[in-house]
Amino acid sequence: MTSIADRIAGPPLAGAADAIAPDVAAVSGKSKPLISFPATGERELRLDLFRGLALWLIFIDHLPQNLLTWLTIRNYGFSDATEIFIFISGYTAAFVYGRAMIESGFVVATARILRRVWQIYVAHVFLFTIFLAEISYVATRFENPLYTEEMGIMDFLKQPDVTIVQALLLRFRPVNMDVLPLYIILMLFLPLILWLMKWKTDVTLALSVALYALTWHYDWYLSAYPNGYWAFNPLAWQLLFVFGAWCALGGARRMSRILSSRVTLWISFAYLFAAFCVTLTWYVPQLGHLMPRRIEQWMYPIDKTDLDVLRFAHFLALAALTVRFLPREWPGLKSPWLRPLILCGQHSLEIFCLGVFLAFAGHFVLAEVSGGPVMHFIISISGILIMWAVAWVISWYKHVADKSASKKSAGNADLAGGG
Repeated sequence: MTSIADRIAGPPLAGAADAIAPDVAAVSGKSKPLISFPATGERELRLDLFRGLALWLIFIDHLPQNLLTWLTIRNYGFSDATEIFIFISGYTAAFVYGRAMIESGFVVATARILRRVWQIYVAHVFLFTIFLAEISYVATRFENPLYTEEMGIMDFLKQPDVTIVQALLLRFRPVNMDVLPLYIILMLFLPLILWLMKWKTDVTLALSVALYALTWHYDWYLSAYPNGYWAFNPLAWQLLFVFGAWCALGGARRMSRILSSRVTLWISFAYLFAAFCVTLTWYVPQLGHLMPRRIEQWMYPIDKTDLDVLRFAHFLALAALTVRFLPREWPGLKSPWLRPLILCGQHSLEIFCLGVFLAFAGHFVLAEVSGGPVMHFIISISGILIMWAVAWVISWYKHVADKSASKKSAGNADLAGGG
């Protein structure tokens, strides 16, 4: 492997866009922009819904194997919730900051992106500190050093001074803390991505595909501390992020005819069924002999670190069917039953950090109290309810704050003689 960790310029900052701003103004100006946006400024609830679903699935997948784990998509195909989350992050980031780049220019848009980058980086450092404290307390309190080894913080306890520096450089990460650093790198390069898309969206996507292919061909990766490489290689996963941005800036609309085609429908169904049959052999070894050996040799390993083509194709098939059968105007998006998922998706950063903390807490309870199916179920449901409750509180607080700010603004306008 050829490490190119030192070739990436700039500070190790970035993050995922939190939501589509509901009040973003429509693009105006004399010249027509090369990138296009949806005409309406309404929030795209489907993105919030599936981002919230991805957060729940990530939390459940971070717990030890349990009953609800079998309901997550990773057991029935090649991709999982990570692909959903990265794609939606690229889509929403491009939607919000792409408008800013068109309306305010490259410098202002970059400043806004870097401000968001800093927020995500601070959240990552805060989560890292709390996570270390949680694991260290449990390991010491219950005299079980296996927790530190299992969660990947043994090196921190041996050399805390060196490890802290490596953690700040995003090169040291405990278990389950690989997603935010990936966002940090991807968002750090978002200004360049949007600038290129402002020039030519299709060429930008082609460059992303080229980088992905070169990463696979030359085995490029980012090194990690104390050894190894990133669990999610940004040089490969950028393809999904850029593809999400490309879809947000007009690509999805231009693909509408392809997505509505019956050929695309049946190809997607066929691929998802084939992926299901393959994954079935992972859990039912007796079916392994049904897989032709040549196909096994060609297919395996299905690499998650470098976003295997089969994983990317599986996500594309899921996305194609979702867009076809779940239109933007679907009344169910207003249903109170889906409100918890949408709320979690609208506050993705906070809920993701909470989910990492809850996953280890659940792991601890299962190890120290009971590992039975009933306890598994209780912990999984309790974690989801806690995430929902926190998302509701955050939403309520923001609503109150916005309402208070609007009243204050109205009062200032009256004092100034405004109407």
